Amino acid sequence: MAGRIKARLAELGHELPQPMAPAGTYVGWTRAGNLVHIAGQGPVRGTVIPVQGKVGQTVSLDAGREAAALTALNLMAQAQEACDGDLDRIVRWVKLFGLVNCGPDFTEHPEVINGASDLLVEVFGDAGRHARSAIGASDLPMSIPVELDAVIEVR
Repeated sequence: MAGRIKARLAELGHELPQPMAPAGTYVGWTRAGNLVHIAGQGPVRGTVIPVQGKVGQTVSLDAGREAAALTALNLMAQAQEACDGDLDRIVRWVKLFGLVNCGPDFTEHPEVINGASDLLVEVFGDAGRHARSAIGASDLPMSIPVELDAVIEVR
């Protein structure tokens, strides 16, 4: 059924943003065979960064999870572009790499990145289950609390 993933997003109350333009000398995504590698994305709505700072310090764990979920929507926007507008072409989310902007004593990186992982599974079902890394970073561009990149398999 065409548009199954878009319908699921709407059912969950989500709308995909326009894909973010690269902020440097790189592209938002690249395809190698059936794999699409999506460049690092952050929790941005249009031109607004709704939350900035370090998780566990100026950003709560819950706000970090929400930032990760918003970042997952930005990954999906890039994926949609890579799939010529048809998210149903995604076979599976293969790998998610997550960075959490935090201080040296913060240890709940996986819990923060669960905000993105949970949303991918909610939207894509089993095809949203993926291998994953979740690590801390001393800072991220524009003081975003989370940055994610991904690898997806497409048909």
